[in-house]
Amino acid sequence: MTWDEYNLLFHKQQLNLVAFKRLMDCDEEVLRLVNSAIEAEREACAKVCEETNDGTPYNLAEECARNIRARGQA
Repeated sequence: MTWDEYNLLFHKQQLNLVAFKRLMDCDEEVLRLVNSAIEAEREACAKVCEETNDGTPYNLAEECARNIRARGQA
């Protein structure tokens, strides 16, 4: 994840609103940020799989992408 992507997630999760809280008092917000970063990275990986689909028989690109996305559902 790039610094810009992290920065966007930081603000999307509104962690800027808790900037002056002690870290130990921000568990919920930090966990939300971590989970958002994991979800974004998982989706990026799934898209890479989809991009490798060349349409040939037995290409597992779509199945790979589904399996990556499913990891977030478990």
